[in-house]
Amino acid sequence: MRSSLASRPSTPTAPAPSSDAGVSSGPAELDDEPLTLPAAWTPPPRPPLPVVAAIVPLVGAVALWLVTGSVLSLWLALLGPLIAVATVGDGKRAARRDRRRAASDAAAARERVSAAVARRHELERRRLWARHPDVARLVTRDEAIWRAGADGLGLVAGAGEIASGVRVVGGEGDPDAAGLRRRSVRLSDGPVVIRAEDGVVVVGTGAAAAAVHRALALQLFLAVPPGELRIVGPTRDSSSWADALPHRVAPQGVAVALPGPGDHAPAEAQVTIARCAPGDPLPPRCGAVITVRSPDAAVLERDGEAVPLRVEAVSERQAAEIAAMLASRAERSLGLERGSRAPMPLSSMLAATPAGGRDRLPAVVGIAGGEPAIVDLVADGPHAVVIGVTGSGKSELLITWILALCATRSTDEVSFLLADFKGGTAFDALVGVPHVTGVITDLDGAGARRAIESLRAELRRREATIASVGARDILDPRVELPRLVVVVDEFAALLGDHPEMSALFADVAARGRALGIHLVIGTQRAAGVIRENLLANCPLRVSLRVTDAADSRALLGTDEAARLPGGVHGRGIALVRRAGDSAPQRVSIALSGPDDVAAAIARAGDRAPRRPWLPALPDLLSLTELRGRVEPAREHHGGMTEDRDGRFLLALADEPALQRQRAVSVSPADRGVLVLGGAESGVSNALDLLAAQASRGVVRLPHDAEGLWDAVAALAERLPEPGVVILVDDLDALATRLPSEYAQLVVERLETIVRRAGDAGVLVVVGAHRLTGAVSRIADLVPRRLLLPYANRTDYAAAGGDPGLFDPDAPAGRGRWAGLTVQVALAAQRPLLAPARPVPWHPSGPLAGFVARRSPAAREALAAWEQQGARLVEVDRYAADPAVAEGRTVLVGEPDEWQRHWRLLADLRGDHDLVVDTSCAAELRVLIGVRELPPYCEPGAGRAWLVSAGASPKRIVLPAAAA
Repeated sequence: MRSSLASRPSTPTAPAPSSDAGVSSGPAELDDEPLTLPAAWTPPPRPPLPVVAAIVPLVGAVALWLVTGSVLSLWLALLGPLIAVATVGDGKRAARRDRRRAASDAAAARERVSAAVARRHELERRRLWARHPDVARLVTRDEAIWRAGADGLGLVAGAGEIASGVRVVGGEGDPDAAGLRRRSVRLSDGPVVIRAEDGVVVVGTGAAAAAVHRALALQLFLAVPPGELRIVGPTRDSSSWADALPHRVAPQGVAVALPGPGDHAPAEAQVTIARCAPGDPLPPRCGAVITVRSPDAAVLERDGEAVPLRVEAVSERQAAEIAAMLASRAERSLGLERGSRAPMPLSSMLAATPAGGRDRLPAVVGIAGGEPAIVDLVADGPHAVVIGVTGSGKSELLITWILALCATRSTDEVSFLLADFKGGTAFDALVGVPHVTGVITDLDGAGARRAIESLRAELRRREATIASVGARDILDPRVELPRLVVVVDEFAALLGDHPEMSALFADVAARGRALGIHLVIGTQRAAGVIRENLLANCPLRVSLRVTDAADSRALLGTDEAARLPGGVHGRGIALVRRAGDSAPQRVSIALSGPDDVAAAIARAGDRAPRRPWLPALPDLLSLTELRGRVEPAREHHGGMTEDRDGRFLLALADEPALQRQRAVSVSPADRGVLVLGGAESGVSNALDLLAAQASRGVVRLPHDAEGLWDAVAALAERLPEPGVVILVDDLDALATRLPSEYAQLVVERLETIVRRAGDAGVLVVVGAHRLTGAVSRIADLVPRRLLLPYANRTDYAAAGGDPGLFDPDAPAGRGRWAGLTVQVALAAQRPLLAPARPVPWHPSGPLAGFVARRSPAAREALAAWEQQGARLVEVDRYAADPAVAEGRTVLVGEPDEWQRHWRLLADLRGDHDLVVDTSCAAELRVLIGVRELPPYCEPGAGRAWLVSAGASPKRIVLPAAAA
């Protein structure tokens, strides 16, 4: 067959690869590096005439003659011109020598680069033909047959000149180098590839055109298996070689039409390979035209470009031989006769299921050698691995296996936990089957993790149940536990989302036999996905079609699964190998339907199986519901259990590994709680919840800057009585509420409050959005932390959360507490309190001072005081004549005016009232003579500082602000 092809593009024997020695681009393995030529030789500039060298001997000769009077000395004058002429001649001789050397070097470099170009062209040609084989190459490479897909398939029109990836640079100014550069970018005798879906028509007469037409069609059918390609429409050849192809009877796949002269492609055709006579109208949907005169003289026309070709030709007899070989291959690979395969229904095979006791779990899954194929998870397992590429029938196999067990066993004997991580719809048909305790999908997010983590609790529960009756394993008749089968579709996707689950599945695989838990792991690949410790505990192995022979060897020990055909003919063909099998068994998987679901429901029994995990935490939880989860007289706190007295309920914690949900709380003994979360995550709700339970009182730090300062100052001076809760919300906003020096002092005081809170029996609850600045300082002192949701993973990690636990769909109040997922209860809505009206300050003594710059607030305050009967006197005027003060007098001046009268200023602040407006904050400490920070006053809010009779400054409200 290989030597009988009528014509094929010749491929000369390639020399052994060698390095491009002497070429500046480096060794041959850097084939993508450009080859470099030396630039053309350029003559050096013409040397100047040595005038000085010619004149100096002449002058010397004349001087010698004048001294000696000898005429012979005048002959020395000739030395100058002779030296000049000799110098010029020597320069020309050297230039001619350099030109000859440069020409020789350039020729040698061109020869080396030309040889390197030839070597690289040959390697490139071989790679391209290996990537785009024609019929001759396909029939000599058994592993290449039926290994391509129908999407984006390239069709080799023939051998011709194509663009090359080899590049030569350099040689500027050298015409020979320019020719070498032009030759390097074109590759002769390369495969000229066209898109099969664009269509092609062969124009010509006689046997040559028909042979080329057959060769183009056979390329497709050798590369793509039946089921992915199918032949539609009539064929012209009288021998009907195309009708012998298995693609002719394929029920599905990309439709290929092979119309001859005068024929039309059917409307359903997606790929057209046509032939017509010269002068006939070209058929539609053919973007490429190949005009054939002989196999060595053809032209490809596409997109307005004409490319000369040498085309491949296949005779009618050769085409029939290839078609027979492909038909035999299809029959041998599928184990079926030619024609479409009708899968065996599962319902007709269930009666063949053997009876099994507690030590067996048999299920019929298909046909092997005309007999029912039985797999037993207990006898052949206890665990199984199923691999297969997309479209091979892996999900159908898993469903058939599950329904075969459900239709022959009750829920008292077997139950299932299903995990679908390939889109969430693979097990939709099984949702109503009573044996199925639940279906978890990759769409569940954190819910999928907690459901799988619950397997740990199921392991412990089964261990305790078996031990309680004095048994060693589930086979003991005293143990009343159904077997639990955990089926995972797309195990690699599950580990990609939750890599920490690998250790759990390894633990289940190691202990599952005795506890009656069985794993059925489905994945597309085995190599690099399933670890050795897990695979070693899975002796039952099933492989459908795989594309990588390494996966087949890793699972079955042979390459046979990689040789299964793709498409419809390979779908549902599996290779089953048990621990005791010497070779895999080929099985045609049965197909399940609605009747099998009904049979499973009817066989279930009256008792529903126990679900191995609790329902998810509620999105909304009231405080009343949370109180209902508290154990009598005892209350869980973190990992400890303490008395309920003096504690505040916070949230409901989920412990899937223990299959329980419990209330968590905090107490004043905890000293402090830090609540972190994003916008609308429930930070303020958590603070309000604890405040609602504080029967001994709550101190909530105000949001306004002045109130915050006053509250923190009061708490730093004296903490409240035991049992009181101090609430600090939006701690990270302190920097924006107060100037830096005030904010720093507030944080320092808060640190002191937190340190003293535990001894004082006070609970400090701090809420914040970001773990930066002041929050990070307080966080180091707070022993308890509640982390609520954030909008993105980056903010969640910055707040100290585990990025792997980030849930973008987490509801408000869902958080992490002491390593557990919790849902914070809802607090009752806090009533809005009207702000208290400030009481304005008025002078009451006989003499007061007012330091202010000219501003509307200052003028309004002075006017109000004057209306109250106070006399306003400028400080300079009073200093000149104190007698101007009558009755209640207010001395008014700007800071620089007051500073001119230090004695008067000292008398006022020591014996009378001195008021400093906030507009003079920069001069405050100088004016009142104190170092510590005065109470914070909001700028522009009608505030001022009052120093009365030498006391510490305090904040007052000017009359204008209180109006």
